[in-house]
This record gives sequence, structure tokens and C-alpha cells, in this order.
Amino acid sequence: MITQKYLDTLTYQIIGCAIEVHRELGLGLLERVYEKCFIQELFTKKLRVEYQKSVPVIYKNELVDCDLRYDVLVEDLIVIELKSVETMLPLFDAQLLTYMKLLKKPKGILINFNVSNIFKEGQKTFVNEYFAQLPKL
Repeated sequence: MITQKYLDTLTYQIIGCAIEVHRELGLGLLERVYEKCFIQELFTKKLRVEYQKSVPVIYKNELVDCDLRYDVLVEDLIVIELKSVETMLPLFDAQLLTYMKLLKKPKGILINFNVSNIFKEGQKTFVNEYFAQLPKL
């Protein structure tokens, strides 16, 4: 059974993978470089990972082909949006929250690799109504 505690534990593992990639590569690279290494790190932890898959957009009961893609989905539960930018924008928060809603996933993590310390300043976690409906333990 999926619980809030399980998702929190999984989140800790995912952020640990991002920290490991950042420790190895440092900052200043392109997002796609971090993405490839991050995915490799998740695989080494034996996590189920999908990446760069389409996000279905339903408009007035019709599936619209928008070529909207998420960066990474872990264990079919947590959407990860990766960045390598100097300044985080509120738009990035909105983007991740929209992916979570469209995919009906309870949790999302926004990770920026262009920082000195991922844990302190390079990650932000989001939950939604799907998370709130899960049992705590």
C-alpha cells in the first residue's frame, strides 16, 4: 500500500541521488547532462524510472497532442522536474504542479543543479490532493 511515509522515504532517496550527481559533476553543466546522470543514479538504486514521456492533455474531453513531456517519473509516483538555471522562477513551480495534476501523481520534486548545495537551496518538494488522500503510515 502506498502511504505518505513511503513517499517521504522515496523522496529522501531521490534527493540523495541528485546530491550524488551534483557531488560528482559540480555545477555549470547543461540540464540534459544532469538528467542522464541522475537517471543512471536512480537505476543504480534499483528504482523504477521513466523519463521524457508524454503528459496527456485532455481539452474538452479530447486528447490533444501537445508534445508536453515530463523529465523523470520515479516508481510511477513522484514527478521530477530538473533544472540547471541561475534563478528559479515561479513558472517552474507551476509547471511541476501541472504535471502532477495531469498525471494524477501525489508528489513532485523540483531540482536545480546550478547551486552550491542541492539539499539547502537546490530542491523543492510539492504535494497535492492525491497525497492528502493517502494514509500517513
